[in-house]
Amino acid sequence: MLENLNLLRASGVFFFIFWTAFNTALVDVVGSEQQIPLSVVKLWASAFGGEIKSIAAKYSGSQLLQKKYKEYEKDVAIEEIDGLQLVKKLAKNMEEMFHKKSEAVRRLVEAAEDAYLKHEFDADLQYEYFNAVLINERDEEGNYLELGKEFILVPNDHFNNLPVNISLSDVQVPTNMYNKDPAIVNGVYWSESLNKVFVDNFDRDPSLIWQYFGSAKGFFRQYPGIKWEPDENGVIAFDCRNRKWYIQAATSPKDVVILVDVSGSMKGLRLTIAKQTVSSILDTLGDDDFFNIIAYNEELHYVEPCLNGTLVQADRTNKEHFREHLDKLFAKGIGMLDIALNEAFNMLNEFNHTGQGSICSQAIMLITDGAVDTYDTIFAKYNWPDRKVRIFTYLIGREAAFADNLKWMACANKGFFTQISTLADVQENVMEYLHVLSRPKVIDQEHDVVWTEAYIDSTLPQAQKLADDQGLVLMTTVAMPVFSKQNETRSKGILLGVVGTDVPVKELLKAIPKYKLGIHGYAFAITNNGYILTHPELRPLYEEGKKRRKPNYSSVDLSEVEWEDRDDVLRNAMVNRKTGKFSMEVKKTVDKGKRVLVMTNDYYYTDIKGTPFSLGVALSRGHGKYFFRGNVTVEEGLHDLEHPDVSLADEWSYCNTDLHPEHRQMTQLEAIKRYLTGKEPLLQCDKELIQEVLFDAVVSAPIEAYWTSLALNKSENSDKGVEVAFLGTRTGLSRINLFVGPEQLTNQDFLTAEDKENIFNADHFPLWYRRAAEQIPGSFVYSIPFSTETANKSNVVTASTAIQLLDDRKSPVVAAVGIQMKLEFFQRKFWTASRQCASLDGRCAISCDDEAINCYLIDNNGFILVSEDYGQTGNFFGEVEGAVMNKLLTMGSFKRFLVEFNLCSWWHSDLTAKAQRLKQTLEPCDTEYPAFVSERTIKETTGNIACDDCFKSFVIQQIPSSNLFMVVVDNECFCDSVPPITMAPIEIRYNESLKCERLKSQKIRRRPESCHGFHPEENARECGGVPGLSAKPPFVLLPLILTIFSR
Repeated sequence: MLENLNLLRASGVFFFIFWTAFNTALVDVVGSEQQIPLSVVKLWASAFGGEIKSIAAKYSGSQLLQKKYKEYEKDVAIEEIDGLQLVKKLAKNMEEMFHKKSEAVRRLVEAAEDAYLKHEFDADLQYEYFNAVLINERDEEGNYLELGKEFILVPNDHFNNLPVNISLSDVQVPTNMYNKDPAIVNGVYWSESLNKVFVDNFDRDPSLIWQYFGSAKGFFRQYPGIKWEPDENGVIAFDCRNRKWYIQAATSPKDVVILVDVSGSMKGLRLTIAKQTVSSILDTLGDDDFFNIIAYNEELHYVEPCLNGTLVQADRTNKEHFREHLDKLFAKGIGMLDIALNEAFNMLNEFNHTGQGSICSQAIMLITDGAVDTYDTIFAKYNWPDRKVRIFTYLIGREAAFADNLKWMACANKGFFTQISTLADVQENVMEYLHVLSRPKVIDQEHDVVWTEAYIDSTLPQAQKLADDQGLVLMTTVAMPVFSKQNETRSKGILLGVVGTDVPVKELLKAIPKYKLGIHGYAFAITNNGYILTHPELRPLYEEGKKRRKPNYSSVDLSEVEWEDRDDVLRNAMVNRKTGKFSMEVKKTVDKGKRVLVMTNDYYYTDIKGTPFSLGVALSRGHGKYFFRGNVTVEEGLHDLEHPDVSLADEWSYCNTDLHPEHRQMTQLEAIKRYLTGKEPLLQCDKELIQEVLFDAVVSAPIEAYWTSLALNKSENSDKGVEVAFLGTRTGLSRINLFVGPEQLTNQDFLTAEDKENIFNADHFPLWYRRAAEQIPGSFVYSIPFSTETANKSNVVTASTAIQLLDDRKSPVVAAVGIQMKLEFFQRKFWTASRQCASLDGRCAISCDDEAINCYLIDNNGFILVSEDYGQTGNFFGEVEGAVMNKLLTMGSFKRFLVEFNLCSWWHSDLTAKAQRLKQTLEPCDTEYPAFVSERTIKETTGNIACDDCFKSFVIQQIPSSNLFMVVVDNECFCDSVPPITMAPIEIRYNESLKCERLKSQKIRRRPESCHGFHPEENARECGGVPGLSAKPPFVLLPLILTIFSR
């Protein structure tokens, strides 16, 4: 009794005052059999640990492989990776790859401009072109439709096996435009000459995918030709002119104030049209633009009151935020346009002086059903004679009573006037302002190359017909504007359109040698705005738990994924195109976001010349900073690559099989063999990587015979508990051995393409490899794979261990091996071990079979692998034993981390349909996800918890050579007052003032290097289809007006 009391006192749970007050209760609890003897639990843990490690080591062959690498220790050279040198080399490789793409686009520009120069417009031109919607369509009599001739389409593996025509392009015309409009027919006719350039570009650079010309007239010529399908309403929403790549290439960055008339005369349909016009204008704004929206009647109403007097960046989040507020506008009162114009000019002027914004073009968009005055005194005060702020006026409704005043305002301020009578007119009329803003660039004949950030355009046919395993394909686009070179139209600055080509983000990853970056290392690139072009976290994350899935959104800032960099040191240095190094502790989530790896990363960064991008490389401290080179003969290596169970990482580039069509069907393994035997002299391969593959193949080859001998000895694995053994090396080489027939595998997806996290990918090593590398050398990491379907509990256990070349932290991890076994087999071993006891008579004082205690086996992240209640398998321990988990956290046995995700932004898929927007609710918020990790130094702990009317005791004991813990808990004391500890996300909502601060806060960004806001030769009379000024300005202002139009 005294012995027990001393134990409890030593643990610090009871104080003397408790002893005095609750003496009777204490005696009952402490004296009962629920006091769990530590020595017994230690015995169980030791017995289970020894048994399970013996099985894992034996069937994985870990000791054999470790021995084999040790034999080669003297023949290998270990090198510390020079991060700065590495990132500079990778940036140079990317620069060359980007240059090839931009040169292809430049050739298209030259061909298009020459073709237009030779063409004479013919209003009566009849030309049968391949219309992308009508091709191969027949009428009821079996005849091809007009513009729908036969167009041969053949599935092509380079274009994801979509049916395409690699000899010809075809043409898409928006649904709201007439297929045979003379302007379109003439444009299609002269742009036909691009076909041979498309084909030539593809011959020169077979890694090219889609090439296209988006015409200022609205049609879209795409190569290779592909069939377009209308939606269920017979509509194709795609208009190339409101795509990001088109707008970026056609215009310079701009600051825009949108003024919306909400006076009483705007009620009903007019206000609906006005809101749609605003929304369409927002579609034409990109990440280099800034804007605000003011509604006016006799007073001013900022659509977002918090942003009074300033402009915000036109990123996806801000535009959607404003769209939501548009719905709150209603019409009443009298329209006082003079107040609104004064406010707009003042705001643009003050914002320009802050040094923020585009520091390029400025514009006021006026949306109204009429103006009673020309407001020339306001323009004279703020805008004349330089006319640095363009005025674009949109007359809403069919009446034209006040049209002259609005036309005059636009023409007197280098803008454009249009009248919008119906919702169907909105899109085409809004587009007119882009032609005006493109004039200075066209007159300058500046063919600026633009690159977009990563995005998804799900309205394109190839995107609709194709969804890879992560959903739609992320890409960046390189684009250049196409100008009229005809001297007689020079002052008009006629933009013919924009040409471009897509570069999938996966293509960028091929330029990054994953083997050089180590197990946890990765490369990433960002734009001048700090938005991610490529990063391992830039992808829809998980099907399960939609809370964690990154939504459709393009403008993902680097600070959202490298969130530990609170002061944006890394982000800002990269935005400013610096070269340097930065270090910080990071918490990387793995295993469907439920686990966290804590490590220190060193970041190296530099700019990619000729692009707006900067490149970064992250290397983890310790083994991640070291690389080694082995050396074997080609003959030895080739011999050991021949085994049927050897495979290589599909997404790694050992050899470039994209360059020549005849190589595209080859696997990487086939390509290496043909390259080494000299059968394919045209193959371009990474010699250094292949040399290391050969070394790994030779060193790991003996394990195949070892596994075979185990499989032949049936008695060793009579109950077939161990099903699979596997191996992976730092070069992406894998070996797999089945101890049961393929049809008998419990987990059919393991190590297949369906199980993305457990195979080598372009941006990460397998999960079992990454987790093993962070374990103490020689120990195994055990886990239950999380099922994507909560109802279907996983019924296997994976065990893996890392193989190191040397015995210190500086040793590179050269490989990892492991096994997968049945959960039932694993649990049976646990229950057998927990029935052992040290007493001579064989009678155990305590057993996991006792009702008085509950026994659990949990891993280092707190997930249950074994419980008496099978339904708890895979659950988080805190949800089952909240009081015990809380105590473990208090005692420091486990640590709780909060991993941040900002899920209030949307992964952009160029969709403009209002229906899509209605599904999205954007609100400033942060979401934190708890993750738990055990403290490595704690091997065993006992504890007591004061509950309502009893004390609950428990013992936690580490399982030797593993990441597991045995937890034995008193089951007779219930702590219902202590809530369970869950892994539910914590959403931080902000009050109005904080929401406002977040909207106003603008991160550092770098402006595009070129700006073409104005040109002295610009013909400002092209301002809305009127030959001159209809309105008669006051006589006294006539000389001023004449002066303005002479400028």
